[in-house]
Amino acid sequence: MTVYTLNLRVFWPLVVCVLTAFVLLHLSLRLGPDPGSDGCPDRTLGLLSLVKLLLAFALCYFLIRYCSSETGRTKRRLTEITEGPARASSSRKELLEDYYERQVRLSPHVLGHSKAHVAKLVSELVRAGRAEIPPESSLGLRGDFIQIGSAYEEHKVGHPDCFDILVPLRLPRALKLEPKSCAGEKGSPLLCSLETPRKSEWNRRHKAFTEAFLSSKEPGGVLRLTPAPVVRWFYPTVQRCLSAVRYPFEQRCSLGLSQSEDRILLRLTPRSDYVCCHISMGVRLIPAVPLGNGVFLVAAPRGSQQEDLWTVYFPRQEQRLLGWLKGRVPSGSCHLKCLQIVKAVRDLSGQALDCRGGAEWRAVLSSYSLKMAWLRLLLSTPPEAWEEHHLLERIEDLLRGLRESLQQRFLGHLFLGSDTGLLPDFLALPKPFKDIASANLLASFNPTSLDIVSARLAYSWTHLHRLIRLGCPQRDSVGRGVRCKHMDAE
Repeated sequence: MTVYTLNLRVFWPLVVCVLTAFVLLHLSLRLGPDPGSDGCPDRTLGLLSLVKLLLAFALCYFLIRYCSSETGRTKRRLTEITEGPARASSSRKELLEDYYERQVRLSPHVLGHSKAHVAKLVSELVRAGRAEIPPESSLGLRGDFIQIGSAYEEHKVGHPDCFDILVPLRLPRALKLEPKSCAGEKGSPLLCSLETPRKSEWNRRHKAFTEAFLSSKEPGGVLRLTPAPVVRWFYPTVQRCLSAVRYPFEQRCSLGLSQSEDRILLRLTPRSDYVCCHISMGVRLIPAVPLGNGVFLVAAPRGSQQEDLWTVYFPRQEQRLLGWLKGRVPSGSCHLKCLQIVKAVRDLSGQALDCRGGAEWRAVLSSYSLKMAWLRLLLSTPPEAWEEHHLLERIEDLLRGLRESLQQRFLGHLFLGSDTGLLPDFLALPKPFKDIASANLLASFNPTSLDIVSARLAYSWTHLHRLIRLGCPQRDSVGRGVRCKHMDAE
C-alpha cells in the first residue's frame, strides 16, 4: 500500500492563499464602502485595512514556514545520523553487485566449454609424451596433468582465456632425490633443493644424465637437480608431442608454442565456430617434479639469487581444502564472490600505476597471496558468516587482514608451518614439510613497498566508485552476452 506524506512547502502557502481569498470575499460582501464627509465613499480606509490584513497574513506565513523548516531540518539531521551509514553501505553493495555482474563474473557455460577444450588438447599431448618411452637415464612425461589456478578453483575474474596446467615428470628409475628446505631470498623457506646422496653409484653409471641435469657448486660436493636444464628439455619434448597431435586440432584452431621465462605457453587461436565465442586461449604448461602425497616442485621464478632452487606446490591439498570448505559454508554463500571482488579491486587500482609500480603492486598482491589470506579468513570464520548478505563485511575483513599483514611484514603460507592448526586433519603433508619453519610470502619485498601497497589498498577501497568509473573497460563481450552456437547442439 502506498503511503502519502504531507509536503509542508506546499501545504502552508496553500492555506494562506485560501484564507486570504476568504477574507477578501468577506470584506467585499459584508463591509460596504464608508461614506466620507462629502458623501462620497472613502476608499483610503478600505485599502489601509486591506494592507494591514495582508501584512498580518504574511507575518504569520513566514513564521509558520520558519518553524516548519527548522523542524524539517532537525528531522533530516536525525535521519542522516541514523540512516547515513546504512545508506552508504547499501549504495556500496549495489555498486559492487553491479560491477560484479558487468565486469567480474564469468559465464559458467563459456568457462566450462573452454576448460573442456583445453583438457582434451592437453590430455592428448601428455598421452603422446608418455608413448615415447625414454631410456632409463632420461626424463619423461608421466602421462597425466593437474589443473591448477583460479580458472579451476572458480574464482577467476574478467575473462576465461588463460589456464595453468602442471605436467608431472617421470624421473629416471633408481635415481634418489632428497628435498631439502633452503632459505631463499631474505629468509623465505618457500624454496627447496633436490639433492642426490653424496656417494651414489647411479651418478657414476649415468654420466650423461648427471652432466645434463645435475650440478654442484663445489667440486666433489652434493649434486642437485636444477630447474634450468629441466625447462630446456621440456620445451622440445612438448614440441614433439604437439606435432604428433596437431592435425585433428588444426581444423578447429591454430596452435602455437613459445617459451616465456620458465613457463611453456601453448596458444590456441580459433579457426572456426567450434571454440566457444572465438576466445583465444593461452595454456601455461609447467613441468613439475612429484614428491608424493600430491606435492610438486616447480621451477622458482627468475630473479632468485639461487638458480638451483624449486618452489613447493600443494595442488591436491588446496583442491581438497576448497572442496571441504564448499560443503561447509551455506548454500549460495559469498566466499568465492568475496575473493573475486578483491582481485578485481586490485586490478582496477593497478591500472593507474606505471609499468614498474604496477608490476610491484601485482607482485605483492599476487593471486596466490590473496588466496592464502582468503583461506585463512575462511577457516577462522564461522560458516554462517559467509551468507550472501554478509558480503560487504567479509570483503572489509579480508582487506583489513591484508593491510595488517602488510604492516606487520608477514603473510604466512597456510601449508608451511604457519598456523597449521587451522587445517582439517585429513590434509596430509610429506614428512620434510610437516615441521618446517613458518614461510613468509612477503619476505622478498622491502618495507617501503609494503607500506605503499597498504596505503594504496585502503585508498582503493575508499574511492572504489571513482576507480570503477574511471577504470579501463574490460572485455564485456568475452564470456558474457555472446551466445555460443553449440549450446543447443550439446
